[in-house]
Amino acid sequence: MTKFKSQKSVWLGMFILVFAMGMSGCSKKSDTPVETQAVEETAAPKAAKVSKAAEIQPGEDYHSFANPESVVLKHINLDLTVDFDKKVLSGTAELQFDKVDPAADTLVLDTRDLTINSVTAKGQDIAYQLGEPEGHKGAALSITLPEQGDSVVIDYTTSPKASGLQWLTPAQTAGKQHPFLFTQAQATHARSFIPLQDSPKVRITYNATIHTPPALLAVMSAANDPEAKRDGEYTFTMPQAIPSYLIALGVGDLQFKAMGERTGVYAEPSMVESAAAEFADTESMLIATEKRYGPYRWDRYDLLILPPSFPFGGMENPRLSFITPTVIAGDKSLVSLIAHELAHSWSGNTVTNATWRDLWLNEGFTTYLTYRIMEIIYGTERFDQEAVLGYQDLEENVQSLDKNDQILAIDLRGRDPDDVFSNIPYEKGALFLREIEQTIGRENFDAFLLQYFQHFAFQSITTDQFIVYLKQTLLKEYPEKLSIERVNQWVFEPGIPEGAPKPTSNAFDVVDEVRAKWLAGEISAASIDTQSWTVHQWLYFLNNLPNTLSADQMAELDKAFNLTESKNNEIAHSWLMHVVYNWYEPALPRLHRYLVSIGRNKLVKPLYKELAKTDAGKAFGKKAFEEAKPGYHPLTVKANEGFFK
Repeated sequence: MTKFKSQKSVWLGMFILVFAMGMSGCSKKSDTPVETQAVEETAAPKAAKVSKAAEIQPGEDYHSFANPESVVLKHINLDLTVDFDKKVLSGTAELQFDKVDPAADTLVLDTRDLTINSVTAKGQDIAYQLGEPEGHKGAALSITLPEQGDSVVIDYTTSPKASGLQWLTPAQTAGKQHPFLFTQAQATHARSFIPLQDSPKVRITYNATIHTPPALLAVMSAANDPEAKRDGEYTFTMPQAIPSYLIALGVGDLQFKAMGERTGVYAEPSMVESAAAEFADTESMLIATEKRYGPYRWDRYDLLILPPSFPFGGMENPRLSFITPTVIAGDKSLVSLIAHELAHSWSGNTVTNATWRDLWLNEGFTTYLTYRIMEIIYGTERFDQEAVLGYQDLEENVQSLDKNDQILAIDLRGRDPDDVFSNIPYEKGALFLREIEQTIGRENFDAFLLQYFQHFAFQSITTDQFIVYLKQTLLKEYPEKLSIERVNQWVFEPGIPEGAPKPTSNAFDVVDEVRAKWLAGEISAASIDTQSWTVHQWLYFLNNLPNTLSADQMAELDKAFNLTESKNNEIAHSWLMHVVYNWYEPALPRLHRYLVSIGRNKLVKPLYKELAKTDAGKAFGKKAFEEAKPGYHPLTVKANEGFFK
């Protein structure tokens, strides 16, 4: 998933840095396969600087009731009806399981706000108990295992307020004629629309039959048929085992347009052509990634363009990434998001974090791959510009977060796992990998990544397993360059380690120069030649202005560049942040329209947060939030409602 707290695009620069010399125990040879080594071999320091970190059991999912150590799910058969009038999914989930412990007699599942109508095995009722809700974890569903067989069937109905479902009225769609439904399962929202073991360490295959109104098309994170007949019944197969957070469903008035041999886009009719044109380089990205990091293992890679209420930039659902329309800028300036979701096909979907403490293994690796893909497709100059913006995002996040939240292997016990999403797993994780690349050389690091993706393919791993693997590979091969102390510093300590790579871009020098001259009153805004500026130069110009500007300065910028009416959602966001900082009244109507028309947290949350700091801003923000709330995703509502209580 793309990060939603960042204010800019993310790419890391390329700079040379050598790790601290020496290595602690990294030359010790072990013949034990990495995946079977005991947790005691972890490279984590004994006296970690994280509160309670020594008590964490690596691999234990503190956000799930499930008991996969005793009984583990292997496959799900879904048969669900989409009811737009009642805003529910109803039907059955047949769960096939394996007994890990032969003596086990109970299957424990995760649920949230589900109505359980019955649980059967071979047509016979079996005993079950639905526990009391426990906050964000939901409620445990304990099922007595049948004496014979390896499956149970649960008949259930979702809640109209299910956290993983968003129901849109026709008025909230682009076409205005038909309703729309989409799911968002990450981090632990799959349990709100399927009773299952909702932990990323549990990987399952699934089949599904989805019943919809005849005029609508259903698509899933599975094998989709672009030529499927609209008859109200659609079948899907996902043959590769995936974690529950990657199960996804979209239903709407959708059309398909191919972009390449293995790539295409689903979107509402009014958006399908513009989306296909904007993301036309997707096939090239896929080919480039395969050449360096091994085969694409998921058959097709298609995109589903969602309504603007989608709370994230994108979601890497395998075979069918969900994408926000806010990145359709008309000039491919924001397509890094596509590269990011595609990269997840290797890091995240194929090699997955075992728990939410380990999210950086998904997002740090994926962000690193994104940089590499974008550099290959669009060149080093663009790479350098985006790298600077990404690093500034990271610095800003480090300054705003508690120290414990600046750690890659974060302690999330007792917290909602949605709290894990910040620039830390993304940018800091990628910066860590960039440092290794620059230390041992790009070719050597590429060879390591290729081996890593092959070695752990279709597995969910912990931070501790990764460090053991690192000790047995790179730390062993390059003892004079890499040290376990430096690895521990990156993974278990807060902040950006001293000496970390810091990107620069020559393209920003001219921006710094003209910004400084304009602020000093030496030149007018109208005299600044911006005709050749990229979107990233504009973001750099705006993001590095002082927060406090005079009314005359705001008006001058707006008159010269028409920033209030910018069609680029990223530029508009950066400008509107200054509108809030300085209460620039001519742009307040645009600010209102922006907030009520976009549900992407990355774009709206910083604006709401800043608005809530003043009485006038809080009143303005509350009015916009209440108007937008019916069309916002539940995650966007949850992320912002606290500003106006």
